[in-house]
Amino acid sequence: MWIKICANTTLDDALAAARVGADAVGFVFAPSARRVTAEQVAAITTHLFASVERIGVFGMQDEGEIARTVQSAGLTGVQLHGGFDLALPARLRTRLGDSFGIIQTLHWVADTDAAELARQLREIAATGAVDRVLVDSKVGAALGGTAVSFDWAAAREVFSADFGRLKLIVAGGLCPSNVARAIETLNPWGVDVASGVEAAPGRKDLEKLAAFIRNARHVESD
Repeated sequence: MWIKICANTTLDDALAAARVGADAVGFVFAPSARRVTAEQVAAITTHLFASVERIGVFGMQDEGEIARTVQSAGLTGVQLHGGFDLALPARLRTRLGDSFGIIQTLHWVADTDAAELARQLREIAATGAVDRVLVDSKVGAALGGTAVSFDWAAAREVFSADFGRLKLIVAGGLCPSNVARAIETLNPWGVDVASGVEAAPGRKDLEKLAAFIRNARHVESD
């Protein structure tokens, strides 16, 4: 089970996530209460273990702006979180190379049609530019960090379908007490959490952080 701890704003929190077993740490460059700058992130990424992925979360900036931030912040991957534009990951793949990690976010809102989500996943898979797709909840204008889960039961069929090499990640409303149930319901390739392991926006709670990873790994080992 791949585990990403997102919305880090300090070196201490990013290091704590890595030490308790996170596979990736995320930094938000899109509009958010947890937004950081490339300079802030560069001061963090140089101290992280080489094995830990460093993912930048972006809105719909152009590929040039994203690529410059990737370089200056020391990122190993990007997460596109502001909308669904098939051309953007393709352009980023050209600029950043075949080995660079690209995650596309799709949002599940209250009236999401599972068939439409599956159609989008097939379109993304067909481009060959995206490695992973993160399915997140959406509440109003907020694009993440809402502490609200989407309908896992309704999404089960989508998560069990075959989309080629695409790996599916579940996010939205995850926390230590429900991550095991999310994994058991959806059997995702990975999980992603931000507000569910926070003491305050942008600051992690170390006990919640350790419990989240422990509970996710426990399901994996059963």
